[in-house]
This record gives sequence, structure tokens and C-alpha cells, in this order.
Amino acid sequence: MKMTLLEMVQNILSDMDSEEVNSISDSNEAEQISKVIENTYFNLISTRFIPEHAQVIKLTSFSSTARPTHFSFPTRVKNIEFLDYNISEAVGGVDYKRLIYLEPDDFFSLSDSRNSLSDNIKQVEDVQADSTLLIRNDVMPSYYTSFDDENVVLDSYKSTVEATLSSAKTRSYGVKIPTFSSATDTFVPDIDDVMFPFLLSESKSTAMSLFKAGTDFKTEQAARKQKVSVQNDLHKLNVGRPKNNYGRR
Repeated sequence: MKMTLLEMVQNILSDMDSEEVNSISDSNEAEQISKVIENTYFNLISTRFIPEHAQVIKLTSFSSTARPTHFSFPTRVKNIEFLDYNISEAVGGVDYKRLIYLEPDDFFSLSDSRNSLSDNIKQVEDVQADSTLLIRNDVMPSYYTSFDDENVVLDSYKSTVEATLSSAKTRSYGVKIPTFSSATDTFVPDIDDVMFPFLLSESKSTAMSLFKAGTDFKTEQAARKQKVSVQNDLHKLNVGRPKNNYGRR
């Protein structure tokens, strides 16, 4: 079951035979343990796909006629799986189109194939102003790329419908890194119930190593068991797990 940050700190302090606390702010050791849990938490989620952190994400439009097809990722977005754009030209209409991702060099090739002096082409400086992109202004977007992993560029927009592409019309699905409040007693880390024993075991093992000059064998053994267990229970839905066939053919 899930635990508050204070409950996890108290659990670890108890196993370390340390002074009991009623709040994380009661002792320097409790605050140190809280930071260990925070670091362990981010180490844990950075190396795994956590279904609870996946969500629908809207990109942030530059809302600039100088860069009408530029977007930025919202804060704490780790990655996106796909990007859709509502290409409906009717007021209130909904018609999402799945855009095609291009590697930067392929996007440059697409841009360079266009006539820079044509009326349906807008010359756009990229964010670093190191290159000029040729963006169509007479058709809804079909392709997108990112040159710096911070901003996203789409290949076209329809100026008769909108002066710049809109955040409200984007739809992507990806992972957003959660926040962690290491000084809040009632804070509950954003992970599934089945991952809490693993987080606690790993945090306890690290704390023992850092503050008690050695890791307890039983604690280390529990951490290893939880690592194996948590790999098999990340999803609430049964998404299918690969099975080894050890039988003879």
C-alpha cells in the first residue's frame, strides 16, 4: 500500500536504530533520509516506463507570426509517443490528423525542396537562427521534428484559417515527470502501489550504506526481490508479458 513520505522516513529511521521523529523537519537525519528517498525515486522512474506518468499532453505554441509553426514542450515532459493536430477548418470542428515525425535532416530536405520565393512559402528562422526553414502557409501540417529536444517545428500552417498554429489544437501522448516535495510530511510519491515496497527497500539500502557504513543483508535481499516483482506489475491492465518457451519442440 502507498505510504506518505513521513511514514517512509520513520520506517527507515526505525530500521537504522535512529531517533524517532514526528515530522521530517524534526532532525537533520530525517531530512537527509527524505532526500535519499527523493533521489531514489527519480533514479527509479528515470529508468522505467511508469504507466501512471503517461498522459495526454498539449504542446505550448510560440504564438508568434515570426515562427507560426513552432511549439515548445511543457515543463517536465520526458517524451511524447505521437503528435496529432486538429486540421478542421470549421469553427468548433474536430478532425485530428496524426502527424509524421521526421529526423532533422529529413525535415531539412523537405524544407529545402520548396521554392523560397513562392507566395505560399514563409521563411522562418529556427530558434538558434542558424538556418532558415521554408514553411508552407496554405495547408495544414503533415510533418514535425525537433532540432534541440526542447522545441518542435511543424512543416506548414494555413494562414487563411489561423495566423499561427494553436496549442489547443495539439494532442500528444507521453510521459510527464512528476514533482517531489521532500519537506512535506503528507506527500505521497506518484507511483503505483506495487512499486512502494521497491522504493522503500532501495531507499533503505542506500541510507544504510550512506549513514551506517554498510548495507544490511536482509535489506539488500528485499530490494532485489522487489526489483524483480515490480517489473511484472507496472500496468493495471493486462498488456501482455513475454513468456519464455522452455519446453522441447
